[in-house]
Amino acid sequence: MSHTVFCRKYQKELPALDTPPMPGVKGQELLEQVSKQAWQEWMEHQTRLINEKRLKVFEPATRKYLQEQMEKFFSNEETDRIEGYIPPQNNGA
Repeated sequence: MSHTVFCRKYQKELPALDTPPMPGVKGQELLEQVSKQAWQEWMEHQTRLINEKRLKVFEPATRKYLQEQMEKFFSNEETDRIEGYIPPQNNGA
């Protein structure tokens, strides 16, 4: 039986992550506040940001930028978008 968490992004109970997604206090905070669904969506968005903006993840400025974007994403604030990217529409087709 999987456990649930009150997801910070979706403001409802959803299946929780199985383990902290990163080490330390921040990882524990995410484990307690972010659902599997929200984390997976963030990982997809982060990957697009890294690829399209050609970010170098080993650079401290890039890690800081991604951390800021992650906080905005989970708080439902406006995040940077990929130019030309159009999210898929689920129209029942």
